[in-house]
Amino acid sequence: MTRLDGLEWKPAWISHLGCHHGCIDYLGMDISRAWIFGGTGHAFAINIHEVLCPSGPTAWVTEPVDRLAANVGYLVEGVSGHTSHRDFDARQKIAWALVTGCIDSEVPCYGWELAIPEWYVITGYDDEGYYFSGPGADEARMPLPAEEIARTGIGWLSVNCVVPSRPAPDEEILDGAIGFALDHAAGRYSHEGYAAGPDAFEMWANAMETGKASRFGAGYNGECWRECRQTAVEFLREAKDRLGREEALFDSAIEHYAAVADALSRTVERVPFAHPDEGDEDESVQDADCAAILREAKVAEERGLAALGALREKL
Repeated sequence: MTRLDGLEWKPAWISHLGCHHGCIDYLGMDISRAWIFGGTGHAFAINIHEVLCPSGPTAWVTEPVDRLAANVGYLVEGVSGHTSHRDFDARQKIAWALVTGCIDSEVPCYGWELAIPEWYVITGYDDEGYYFSGPGADEARMPLPAEEIARTGIGWLSVNCVVPSRPAPDEEILDGAIGFALDHAAGRYSHEGYAAGPDAFEMWANAMETGKASRFGAGYNGECWRECRQTAVEFLREAKDRLGREEALFDSAIEHYAAVADALSRTVERVPFAHPDEGDEDESVQDADCAAILREAKVAEERGLAALGALREKL
């Protein structure tokens, strides 16, 4: 087995950024968790399905997050495809060549759904396939044969490598993050049946009010988006310290995103994350008080986005 000693996934509800964090930590780069979440824009994302499907945190166009990583100080490059594509077998081979070549060169990689539908750091390989670190990896089948990657119900192949690059100036990192936040909230990266930005909180509230919400999905979405808003606050505080100006505008944005994070914490308290027992995967949940909290979050989110827009204009 050829492996990168010390490379591991960093636990995060947003497993995608747990991979980013694990890779840049392996590379010895001094970038805070908040700067990763915020600088890539992910801290400001929210994507909710109309019945709170647990796919919400991952089922949107996430490539802009990887592109913004270049501002933060690392490049994300790779191969993607779907089992429906006629060249899928070739893309599997490219993924294998990418991973083995990178690991031989001490370049970390990560990929989608090597076990469950989440992201995993690829820690090594042997003649039989991939070894990896991430959600539920301790119980997963390893090695995963190269020809079986993405042979799942979702069928999506995505394997990426991470290498250091020169970071952009702090003002440019903040500008990119805010631009992403505004585009994401406008629904630019969402698929049919999902909502983003303030509309996502309304969709979530409606599902909780009417009892259409998946119990498992509500708990999982709650943890994921709470993590994002908490790191958004941390990112804005770090950006305020780095830039040393426009403190009032930063404070306004921080106040509103802290209010969103607080509302999501109360939501998680009412509907905590829990794995469903066998046979209970379709269990729903109804909670009018939770819906009211989510509408508080919607108002705070609207104000937060307005504050980001004002900050971007000034900078």
